Amino acid sequence: MSPALVFGILAAYFAILMIVAALTSKNTSNATFFIGNHKSPWILVAYGMIGASLSGVSLISVPGEVGNNGFSYFQFVLGYPLGYLFIALILMPIYYRLGLISIYSYLHQRFGNVSYHTGAALFFISQSLGASLRLFLAASVLQMAFFDAFGIPFFVTVIIILALIWAYTYRSGIRTIVWTDTLQTTLMLAAVFFSVIAIGKEMNLDLPGLTRTIAESDYSKIFNWDWRSSQNFFKQFFSGAFICIVMTGLDQNMMQKNLTCPNIKDAQKNMITYSFILIPVNLIFLSLGALLFQYVNSKGLNFQDPSGFYFDKASGIYRNTDQLYPMLALKYFPKIIGISFLLGIVAAALSSADSAITALTTSFCVDFLKIKGEENIATRRWVHLGVSALMLAIIMAFKALNDKTVINAIYTIAGYTYGPLLGLFMFGLFTRRKLKDGVSPYIAILIPTLCYFISSNSVRWLNGYTFGYELLLLNGLLTFFALWIFSESATHNKSIVQHSTKFS
Repeated sequence: MSPALVFGILAAYFAILMIVAALTSKNTSNATFFIGNHKSPWILVAYGMIGASLSGVSLISVPGEVGNNGFSYFQFVLGYPLGYLFIALILMPIYYRLGLISIYSYLHQRFGNVSYHTGAALFFISQSLGASLRLFLAASVLQMAFFDAFGIPFFVTVIIILALIWAYTYRSGIRTIVWTDTLQTTLMLAAVFFSVIAIGKEMNLDLPGLTRTIAESDYSKIFNWDWRSSQNFFKQFFSGAFICIVMTGLDQNMMQKNLTCPNIKDAQKNMITYSFILIPVNLIFLSLGALLFQYVNSKGLNFQDPSGFYFDKASGIYRNTDQLYPMLALKYFPKIIGISFLLGIVAAALSSADSAITALTTSFCVDFLKIKGEENIATRRWVHLGVSALMLAIIMAFKALNDKTVINAIYTIAGYTYGPLLGLFMFGLFTRRKLKDGVSPYIAILIPTLCYFISSNSVRWLNGYTFGYELLLLNGLLTFFALWIFSESATHNKSIVQHSTKFS
């Protein structure tokens, strides 16, 4: 595609986002920015969350990983409903009953101020890193499709994207995002749909033929029963459930959308509906991945540039798989597919990044600056700008150090940062013990460090065992036990989960 066409597409798209922002920015306040005045339709939230949770990671990294690991990622996805059911029936009633703006305020009520700030800090670190890596994908695609043609450096590309996100979110925050997410989810799913159709035409296959081709290929293998492998079914399934709990239920970014629903019943309907939609959507993403690799093989395409996607004969695996879909869509597929893909990846990345910036702003303002009423709107906007600057720094650092697919990087980070958060919340929910509040930050540092050494030496220490995403479970479990050691019995201190069951 020509740079002029790309510019026209992006300009039109951002113009639409600014119109949506203008329409949703009337009579705004901090309550509007943080929780949307509790007026978001639940079905709209459920649909929009698809784009926010999948983001550019699923659109690029999930199909790219199929070349090396087949459909094994689907084992991870099968654990989603279990995790989302826990969120809907246990966590969300607590958040609504306590009237929380920041979900980490629960830790303040249950343990104290130090644990509260420890939990908020863990979220801030993890979300800053995860959201930055997701945005890194979109920036890389735009660099390839447009900015390289004018010699504009990647650093400037990222600044432009972040400035545009800030422009349409700084006034109304989450209220604007609930509506823009709907548009962005639609564009992302449309990109996948049109790409599958285009590949079918290129390979002379109708829909039944595409289905048969995918099912009969080696790429469609789902289940792995080798207990030593990081792709083992049980590791993946339970990791999927717990990743959902921590990256949705214990994540201010995702829960902030749910807290915009008018009441707990609507929020629960949103969560359960959303959990089952994600299963077929992820299966479609994996199917796209299988088709991309079969397209490469059928056309005899041979990519050997080490700076891009290529097959490493020495190791027998594909390298830089995040670049496969963008490269084919922008350089090999028909122009209409390139346009659809470009809109899809930008929409997916923005859907994730804009809500992350808003959630980080909310957490910092509420958890650390203690902004609760309508005062300090100017301060909130400065924080919003500061979060954008932080993401810029992280993206540039990742670009310099990147040696793995973004999806693996995100879940690896989550294993270390969300593990202590999981342990803190589970200890609060399912015990009555009184924690020595001051130990929380030390445990949050010690346990991930211990897990790192265990993971690094697991092959030698555990008879060939390799940790995958289940490292999160180990981290959370060790945190739970460490908190138990530094706590005391408090029979009068009833667990909040017992008081909140009537709200589910």
